[in-house]
Amino acid sequence: MSSQPLLKASGSSAPPSVTQDYGSANVAVQIQEESQTITSSKAPSVSSFDSHIEPHFEGAEVLRDIIVGLSDGLTVPFALAAGLAALGNSRLVVLAGMAEIVAGAISMGLGGWLAGRSEIEHYDAERKREQFEVKELPDHEEAEIVEIFEPYGLSKEALQPLLDGLKADPEKWVDFMMKFELCLEKPDPSRTWISALTIGSSYFIGGLVPLIPYILIADSQTALLVSVAFTIFVLLVFGYAKARILGTAKPLVSALQTAFIGALASGAAFGVAKVIPQPEAGFF
Repeated sequence: MSSQPLLKASGSSAPPSVTQDYGSANVAVQIQEESQTITSSKAPSVSSFDSHIEPHFEGAEVLRDIIVGLSDGLTVPFALAAGLAALGNSRLVVLAGMAEIVAGAISMGLGGWLAGRSEIEHYDAERKREQFEVKELPDHEEAEIVEIFEPYGLSKEALQPLLDGLKADPEKWVDFMMKFELCLEKPDPSRTWISALTIGSSYFIGGLVPLIPYILIADSQTALLVSVAFTIFVLLVFGYAKARILGTAKPLVSALQTAFIGALASGAAFGVAKVIPQPEAGFF
């Protein structure tokens, strides 16, 4: 039995329904291909998200310690050296200045260590209080959580899954209250020694800046002028570098601001040193 041909001989057209079906299929395929092309060209790939790194500066605490140490180191020894420069003895300025730098660096370092210890003790005391409140006053703590999110338009009903999750883990609840109620982060115990060393060494380095001209120049009055110019230059460089590290928009403004504040503090200290009566040069 011969099979019937599904299509007519060449030159004849297929039934309208078949032609329409094939045409619709071709259009669908074209639309799908075009949509895939548009999606692949416009939508970012997963790898692009993975490779994206936001530039955030994470050494704010260390930079703060450096600023504290350098600022004091650049101003206090400068004022002392400027006051002693009136005696006309550069060697005396260097000896007294080095003694002040060493003592100041030790004092500043110990101050940074004590500040770090105080921060740890404060955090531990607040955490114990929060642990007591979570255990003994859970309703009060829940109300505080609702109050925290109330400015963002979140009701207690919307926060109920969060409240249930925190109540299931009291330690996580305490962590949440420490961070979002008290705005306290757990301090790193090693920060005490890091802060002490950073502040102390920064003070020592900063204190050497105004003394270098007195080490190199025998005439104390000439060394004073060079010390003023050199100290202001270092303040400008320090202010500019600080702004670049932090990513601020106007590093030149930061440089001028740092130099102005440092010069103002140094000038005030120098003025006080000049007001105090100086002993005779022969006394030394």
